[in-house]
Amino acid sequence: MSGAAESTDVVAARDDVERIVARWDDQQAAYITHREERFEIMLDVLAHTMASTEGVESDGTGFVVVDLACGPGSLSRRVLDRFPGVSVIGVDFDPVLLSIATASLGHAHGSRFAPVDADLTDTKWATRLPRTPVHAAVSSTALHWLEPGHLVGLYGVLGALLREGGVFLNADHLRFDPIAQPFLTEISRIDDERTQHAAHANGVPTWDEWWAEAVAVPAFGRHLLVREGRFADRSPTPHAPLELHLQALRAGGFAEAGTVWRHYDDVVVLGRR
Repeated sequence: MSGAAESTDVVAARDDVERIVARWDDQQAAYITHREERFEIMLDVLAHTMASTEGVESDGTGFVVVDLACGPGSLSRRVLDRFPGVSVIGVDFDPVLLSIATASLGHAHGSRFAPVDADLTDTKWATRLPRTPVHAAVSSTALHWLEPGHLVGLYGVLGALLREGGVFLNADHLRFDPIAQPFLTEISRIDDERTQHAAHANGVPTWDEWWAEAVAVPAFGRHLLVREGRFADRSPTPHAPLELHLQALRAGGFAEAGTVWRHYDDVVVLGRR
């Protein structure tokens, strides 16, 4: 698969696409307490940024957002729904998830969503983007997959990519140090388990169950072998605490870095150029 998913993905049965995307949202909400609340905070920050960006219309026309590791397009969809003029570039290295995002957002938003197949561990990933000014970058529950060294490199690329005054928002679990912060680690774990238990008791799929459903759709499952080849040698990544993210953003050229929302160890990090 190249920069965009192939046409057979875009014309995948609408019912299949919407079912898989809805089940993804349910599955992710089982692992993230207050998931919609943290999305709303991110959207509010984007709205504030748009209002102060020269040349951007009130509906967001002229404003471009990059969704890093966009997955099947959950956050991209919310940005596109909230701001009817905004364009989103969705970047992901997972061909299954990117094909779902392309089909789903192609149905709903057409050319306002541009999928890009790129590996964020490669410092040249931004060269694959459409040639357009980028005003904001976002990510949700994804960058914890990057090793600290790759994360630092990513923030350096973002610092050069975003226009002055642009923002980066990263919503993710940034775990406490279990040695130095055992109490915070424990209450965060209990909260996670409580949310998961309630969701799964009501029939929400687990991560593995969702994947089985997704690849059972032929338009998406045909990318599975490529996906497995791409991630075969990727081992679990070491812990990257909040402090590392903030320091890496400042080192990458962001004038301001901090948090705009937090629930235990689930954090929305902000960087502003």
